[in-house]
Amino acid sequence: MSRNKLIFVLLFIVLGFIALQIPINKLVGSRVSFTFFDLFAPISGAFLGSVYGLIAVFLIQGFNLLTHGLSNIDKGAIIRLLPTLFAVLYFSLAIKSKKNSNYILLVPFVSMIVFNLHPIGRTVWYYSLFWLIPLLVWPFRERFLLARALGSTFTAHAIGGAVWIWAFSLPASVWTSLIPVVIMERLIFALGISASYILMTNVLVFLRGKNLLPKNIALDKKYF
Repeated sequence: MSRNKLIFVLLFIVLGFIALQIPINKLVGSRVSFTFFDLFAPISGAFLGSVYGLIAVFLIQGFNLLTHGLSNIDKGAIIRLLPTLFAVLYFSLAIKSKKNSNYILLVPFVSMIVFNLHPIGRTVWYYSLFWLIPLLVWPFRERFLLARALGSTFTAHAIGGAVWIWAFSLPASVWTSLIPVVIMERLIFALGISASYILMTNVLVFLRGKNLLPKNIALDKKYF
Protein backbone atom coordinates (compact mmCIF):
# COMPACT_ATOMS: atom_id res chain seq x y z
CA MET A 1 0.00 0.00 0.00
CA SER A 2 1.37 3.43 -0.94
CA ARG A 3 1.81 6.15 1.67
CA ASN A 4 -1.03 8.21 0.18
CA LYS A 5 -3.35 5.19 0.11
CA LEU A 6 -2.52 4.42 3.75
CA ILE A 7 -3.30 8.02 4.74
CA PHE A 8 -6.54 7.79 2.78
CA VAL A 9 -7.59 4.60 4.60
CA LEU A 10 -6.68 6.12 7.98
CA LEU A 11 -8.76 9.20 7.12
CA PHE A 12 -11.76 6.98 6.46
CA ILE A 13 -11.21 5.16 9.73
CA VAL A 14 -11.08 8.43 11.70
CA LEU A 15 -14.20 9.82 10.00
CA GLY A 16 -16.00 6.50 10.49
CA PHE A 17 -15.14 6.38 14.18
CA ILE A 18 -16.50 9.91 14.66
CA ALA A 19 -19.69 8.99 12.77
CA LEU A 20 -20.06 5.93 15.01
CA GLN A 21 -20.37 8.18 18.06
CA ILE A 22 -23.47 9.99 16.76
CA PRO A 23 -26.57 7.86 17.53
CA ILE A 24 -29.77 7.96 15.48
CA ASN A 25 -32.06 5.46 17.21
CA LYS A 26 -31.88 2.29 19.32
CA LEU A 27 -32.21 -1.28 18.15
CA VAL A 28 -35.08 -3.20 19.71
CA GLY A 29 -33.87 -5.75 22.28
CA SER A 30 -30.41 -4.27 22.80
CA ARG A 31 -28.53 -1.26 24.09
CA VAL A 32 -27.04 -0.79 20.62
CA SER A 33 -28.00 2.24 18.50
CA PHE A 34 -27.97 3.00 14.81
CA THR A 35 -25.53 5.83 14.16
CA PHE A 36 -24.36 8.09 11.35
CA PHE A 37 -21.80 5.37 10.71
CA ASP A 38 -24.62 3.34 9.11
CA LEU A 39 -24.91 6.09 6.49
CA PHE A 40 -21.16 6.49 5.98
CA ALA A 41 -19.76 2.95 6.19
CA PRO A 42 -21.40 1.36 3.09
CA ILE A 43 -19.66 3.78 0.72
CA SER A 44 -16.17 2.92 1.99
CA GLY A 45 -15.73 -0.02 -0.37
CA ALA A 46 -16.57 2.16 -3.37
CA PHE A 47 -13.55 4.37 -2.68
CA LEU A 48 -11.13 2.06 -0.87
CA GLY A 49 -11.99 -1.14 -2.73
CA SER A 50 -13.92 -4.06 -1.28
CA VAL A 51 -11.05 -5.51 0.75
CA TYR A 52 -9.74 -2.27 2.27
CA GLY A 53 -13.31 -1.07 2.81
CA LEU A 54 -14.22 -4.20 4.75
CA ILE A 55 -11.01 -4.02 6.79
CA ALA A 56 -11.53 -0.35 7.61
CA VAL A 57 -15.15 -0.86 8.71
CA PHE A 58 -14.23 -3.90 10.80
CA LEU A 59 -11.40 -2.01 12.53
CA ILE A 60 -13.66 0.95 13.26
CA GLN A 61 -16.36 -1.22 14.81
CA GLY A 62 -13.90 -3.39 16.72
CA PHE A 63 -12.03 -0.42 18.15
CA ASN A 64 -15.33 1.22 19.08
CA LEU A 65 -16.39 -1.86 21.05
CA LEU A 66 -13.11 -1.89 22.96
CA THR A 67 -13.24 1.82 23.80
CA HIS A 68 -16.68 1.39 25.36
CA GLY A 69 -15.46 -1.34 27.68
CA LEU A 70 -16.09 -5.07 27.70
CA SER A 71 -18.87 -4.67 30.28
CA ASN A 72 -20.95 -2.71 27.76
CA ILE A 73 -20.67 -5.32 25.02
CA ASP A 74 -23.82 -7.42 24.65
CA LYS A 75 -25.05 -9.83 21.98
CA GLY A 76 -26.52 -6.96 20.02
CA ALA A 77 -23.19 -5.15 19.84
CA ILE A 78 -21.43 -8.24 18.51
CA ILE A 79 -24.19 -8.99 15.99
CA ARG A 80 -23.96 -5.42 14.70
CA LEU A 81 -20.50 -6.17 13.33
CA LEU A 82 -21.89 -8.32 10.51
CA PRO A 83 -24.63 -6.30 8.75
CA THR A 84 -22.48 -3.26 8.01
CA LEU A 85 -19.77 -5.41 6.44
CA PHE A 86 -22.29 -6.89 4.01
CA ALA A 87 -23.65 -3.40 3.26
CA VAL A 88 -20.11 -2.38 2.31
CA LEU A 89 -19.76 -5.43 0.08
CA TYR A 90 -23.08 -4.88 -1.71
CA PHE A 91 -22.39 -1.21 -2.39
CA SER A 92 -18.85 -1.83 -3.66
CA LEU A 93 -19.87 -4.76 -5.87
CA ALA A 94 -22.86 -2.93 -7.35
CA ILE A 95 -20.75 -0.84 -9.72
CA LYS A 96 -20.30 -1.14 -13.45
CA SER A 97 -16.67 -2.27 -13.40
CA LYS A 98 -17.45 -5.32 -11.28
CA LYS A 99 -18.14 -8.51 -13.24
CA ASN A 100 -19.86 -11.63 -11.88
CA SER A 101 -20.59 -9.79 -8.66
CA ASN A 102 -24.20 -10.89 -8.27
CA TYR A 103 -23.22 -13.57 -5.74
CA ILE A 104 -23.89 -10.90 -3.12
CA LEU A 105 -27.60 -11.47 -3.83
CA LEU A 106 -27.33 -14.81 -2.05
CA VAL A 107 -27.04 -12.89 1.23
CA PRO A 108 -30.61 -11.49 1.38
CA PHE A 109 -31.98 -14.70 -0.16
CA VAL A 110 -30.34 -16.93 2.47
CA SER A 111 -31.34 -14.46 5.18
CA MET A 112 -35.00 -14.91 4.22
CA ILE A 113 -34.64 -18.67 4.56
CA VAL A 114 -32.88 -18.42 7.93
CA PHE A 115 -35.51 -16.01 9.26
CA ASN A 116 -38.39 -18.25 8.20
CA LEU A 117 -36.80 -21.34 9.71
CA HIS A 118 -37.32 -19.77 13.13
CA PRO A 119 -40.68 -20.69 14.75
CA ILE A 120 -41.54 -17.03 15.30
CA GLY A 121 -40.10 -15.95 11.96
CA ARG A 122 -42.38 -18.19 9.95
CA THR A 123 -45.45 -16.62 11.62
CA VAL A 124 -44.31 -13.20 10.35
CA TRP A 125 -42.90 -14.41 7.04
CA TYR A 126 -44.10 -11.22 5.35
CA TYR A 127 -41.48 -9.24 7.31
CA SER A 128 -38.73 -11.02 5.38
CA LEU A 129 -40.18 -9.78 2.08
CA PHE A 130 -38.20 -6.58 2.73
CA TRP A 131 -35.13 -8.58 1.73
CA LEU A 132 -36.33 -9.01 -1.82
CA ILE A 133 -35.45 -5.35 -2.33
CA PRO A 134 -31.69 -5.92 -2.86
CA LEU A 135 -32.60 -8.41 -5.61
CA LEU A 136 -35.23 -6.16 -7.20
CA VAL A 137 -33.02 -3.05 -7.38
CA TRP A 138 -29.92 -4.90 -8.62
CA PRO A 139 -30.69 -4.37 -12.36
CA PHE A 140 -30.90 -0.60 -11.72
CA ARG A 141 -27.78 -0.26 -9.59
CA GLU A 142 -25.63 1.28 -12.34
CA ARG A 143 -28.18 3.91 -13.36
CA PHE A 144 -29.44 4.99 -9.97
CA LEU A 145 -27.36 5.68 -6.89
CA LEU A 146 -30.47 5.36 -4.72
CA ALA A 147 -31.03 1.82 -6.02
CA ARG A 148 -27.48 0.88 -4.96
CA ALA A 149 -28.03 2.49 -1.57
CA LEU A 150 -31.37 0.72 -1.05
CA GLY A 151 -29.82 -2.62 -1.93
CA SER A 152 -26.96 -1.97 0.46
CA THR A 153 -29.05 -0.93 3.46
CA PHE A 154 -31.58 -3.75 3.00
CA THR A 155 -28.77 -6.29 2.68
CA ALA A 156 -27.54 -5.11 6.08
CA HIS A 157 -31.10 -5.28 7.36
CA ALA A 158 -31.48 -8.84 6.04
CA ILE A 159 -28.38 -10.10 7.87
CA GLY A 160 -29.35 -8.25 11.03
CA GLY A 161 -32.93 -9.52 11.00
CA ALA A 162 -31.99 -13.13 10.32
CA VAL A 163 -29.46 -13.20 13.16
CA TRP A 164 -31.53 -11.03 15.52
CA ILE A 165 -34.56 -13.32 15.57
CA TRP A 166 -32.43 -16.32 16.57
CA ALA A 167 -30.48 -14.33 19.15
CA PHE A 168 -33.42 -12.61 20.87
CA SER A 169 -36.62 -14.42 19.76
CA LEU A 170 -38.64 -11.20 19.76
CA PRO A 171 -42.40 -11.94 19.63
CA ALA A 172 -44.28 -11.77 16.35
CA SER A 173 -46.13 -8.64 17.45
CA VAL A 174 -42.83 -6.76 17.72
CA TRP A 175 -41.76 -7.72 14.21
CA THR A 176 -45.14 -6.67 12.83
CA SER A 177 -44.99 -3.34 14.65
CA LEU A 178 -41.54 -2.71 13.19
CA ILE A 179 -42.72 -2.80 9.56
CA PRO A 180 -43.61 0.92 9.23
CA VAL A 181 -40.48 1.80 11.22
CA VAL A 182 -38.31 -0.21 8.83
CA ILE A 183 -39.85 1.48 5.78
CA MET A 184 -39.13 4.96 7.10
CA GLU A 185 -35.77 4.06 8.64
CA ARG A 186 -34.35 2.33 5.54
CA LEU A 187 -35.52 5.07 3.20
CA ILE A 188 -33.71 7.59 5.39
CA PHE A 189 -30.63 5.36 5.45
CA ALA A 190 -30.67 4.98 1.66
CA LEU A 191 -30.94 8.74 1.20
CA GLY A 192 -28.18 9.24 3.76
CA ILE A 193 -25.89 6.73 2.05
CA SER A 194 -26.51 8.43 -1.30
CA ALA A 195 -25.82 11.87 0.17
CA SER A 196 -22.65 10.57 1.86
CA TYR A 197 -21.43 9.13 -1.42
CA ILE A 198 -22.02 12.38 -3.32
CA LEU A 199 -20.43 14.47 -0.57
CA MET A 200 -17.37 12.21 -0.28
CA THR A 201 -16.97 12.12 -4.07
CA ASN A 202 -16.81 15.90 -4.22
CA VAL A 203 -14.45 16.10 -1.25
CA LEU A 204 -12.13 13.65 -2.98
CA VAL A 205 -12.35 15.60 -6.24
CA PHE A 206 -11.15 18.64 -4.30
CA LEU A 207 -8.31 16.65 -2.72
CA ARG A 208 -7.32 15.24 -6.10
CA GLY A 209 -7.06 18.78 -7.40
CA LYS A 210 -4.58 19.45 -4.59
CA ASN A 211 -2.61 16.27 -5.45
CA LEU A 212 -3.53 14.78 -2.08
CA LEU A 213 -5.38 11.78 -3.44
CA PRO A 214 -3.93 8.43 -4.57
CA LYS A 215 -4.13 8.13 -8.37
CA ASN A 216 -5.89 4.75 -8.29
CA ILE A 217 -9.00 6.08 -6.52
CA ALA A 218 -11.86 5.89 -9.05
CA LEU A 219 -14.47 8.65 -8.89
CA ASP A 220 -17.80 8.63 -10.71
CA LYS A 221 -18.07 11.73 -12.92
CA LYS A 222 -21.87 11.70 -12.59
CA TYR A 223 -21.63 12.98 -9.03
CA PHE A 224 -19.24 15.93 -9.33
